[in-house]
Amino acid sequence: MSDEIMTTAEHAEADALPRCHEVHTSEGRTSPADAAPASVTSKPVEKKSAAEWAYERLILYIQNFEKALDSEHEVAMGFVGGDAGVLKIEGMGYFDPDIVTFYGSDASGSKTQLVQHVSQLSVMLRALPKPRAQAKAERIGFRLAEDLEKG
Repeated sequence: MSDEIMTTAEHAEADALPRCHEVHTSEGRTSPADAAPASVTSKPVEKKSAAEWAYERLILYIQNFEKALDSEHEVAMGFVGGDAGVLKIEGMGYFDPDIVTFYGSDASGSKTQLVQHVSQLSVMLRALPKPRAQAKAERIGFRLAEDLEKG
């Protein structure tokens, strides 16, 4: 608990900002909120659609996950609660007010798209080996975060 005294405006602003709390077994892990660009924290949560808010936080999680990957692996997502397999994430978007979309390819290389309602959103981020013919690992999280910063 902090002994810091805040003005009413500071208290209201702090209450409107998104919060994230995580504890890990290993040192050096960061929270996805640590890299949140101003475009995520400047607009009050209550002014965002459920889709926009889920999209922004997923970007932060993906980017944070990618920071821990070596150059031989890329981010993919597994589908929780089904046997649909794994999708290498090549793109992501949202459709207000409540749809999040993932674009990519499955293990066989077939183009894949997942359209999901935010109330059903439950994904598992996974590290998959990058294709051998590919020169370097692709980092979708950083591309998505750059797009967020553009606003």
